[in-house]
Amino acid sequence: MSLNFCFIGAGNLATHLATALNEKAGKVTQVYSRTEDSARLLAQKLNASYTTSIKEITSKADIYFVALKDSAVSEVLAEIDFQDKLVVHCSGSLPMSVLKDFSSNYGVLYPLQTFSKTRIVDFTDIPVFVEANNLNNEELLYTLARKISGKVTILDSARRKSLHIAAVFACNFVNHFYALAAGFLESQDIPFEVLHPLILETARKAQEMPPKEAQTGPAVRFDENIINDHLQALAEYPEMQPLYNLISRSIFDHHQKK
Repeated sequence: MSLNFCFIGAGNLATHLATALNEKAGKVTQVYSRTEDSARLLAQKLNASYTTSIKEITSKADIYFVALKDSAVSEVLAEIDFQDKLVVHCSGSLPMSVLKDFSSNYGVLYPLQTFSKTRIVDFTDIPVFVEANNLNNEELLYTLARKISGKVTILDSARRKSLHIAAVFACNFVNHFYALAAGFLESQDIPFEVLHPLILETARKAQEMPPKEAQTGPAVRFDENIINDHLQALAEYPEMQPLYNLISRSIFDHHQKK
């Protein structure tokens, strides 16, 4: 029996997850987004209908996937009658319990990856974490996830939040540092591309050895001459200078621990 899905949200995550599910696990029949362009573009890609009106969200879907920013989830879902259909959010940090007032069948399907609409990703390599309010729903979500990914784990809300926090450090913060480095190099007429080999090797080492052992640079031994020289050079970069000092201290303190 083929399942019909409705996607509430049409952002980066929704675009990739809906595409993967539509190809391998069922049929996305409708996309909802407050932004018409986003809803239309994703719906066209999936050969589905779309709406920007909450009141027009279909009642005929088997599973409703909620891929909204966390702060909008409760507000939007409160306006929908799900008729006890399975409602699934895709957030790393929201507990599953935020859904309990909207249906007696609910769960979580969380793909651990950074998504951009313009980037193609291989979903089979993406770790997916599922949780549900009862065994039947858990088995259903696990089965669906296995159709799109080879790495599926059942994980409760508390540990999923811990995973999300770790991902913020490993991805979001690191990428922000890339952005700062790119801006700094641009101010010196140096192309960011010269850092690409360094970035790739750093990522490879993190996968092949403990990150603590892979750490290099003046902060490990807290070489004050180099650090102070760098801080002085960053005097005209107030966004970067305090971060440089804070992270250098953190690296040194971390490496003093046994």
